[in-house]
Amino acid sequence: MTQPIRMSSLLPGPAPGFEQPFEMLEACHERVHRMLDLLERLRGYLPQHGADRSARDAARDVMRYFDQAAPNHHRDEELHVFPPLLAAGDADTAAQVRRLQQDHVQMKAGWQAARAVLARIEAGELVALAPADEAALEGFAGLYDGHIEAEEAIVYPAAAAMLDGPAQAAMGEEMMRRPG
Repeated sequence: MTQPIRMSSLLPGPAPGFEQPFEMLEACHERVHRMLDLLERLRGYLPQHGADRSARDAARDVMRYFDQAAPNHHRDEELHVFPPLLAAGDADTAAQVRRLQQDHVQMKAGWQAARAVLARIEAGELVALAPADEAALEGFAGLYDGHIEAEEAIVYPAAAAMLDGPAQAAMGEEMMRRPG
């Protein structure tokens, strides 16, 4: 018998605080990975169990994260991380930032298609995924391939090196004050 899909197996330890804004952004990436893992498990769960309570709860959890936390995370990057790198004038870094900005646009559009599928699961209306549903979910998850790695390996370290302690403190305070 397949176990229900549970979020408890995906819960992390304590997250960094706003006084560590880059560590906090990386902790958000860990949550993205957990939500994408839950989405993948949901895709494997549906063929055997349909949209039972566990599947509906998993769909709701994924929707809640990508409706609320992910847009705030992207907004933080667009407001605090990308601008100083674009202003610095390094062509390679600026190209990387522009690619990440384009990823955010594609993620927003891809999320709308994926969300429509998840909403039907959460409502109990979709008990099996059609090829178009699979493509929407897989396409959305695939948008994160390479995105997070580029942010953590290139963009965050470059921005952190440019922003002194007071600038990072201001960044953390702004992140803390934003709604959501």
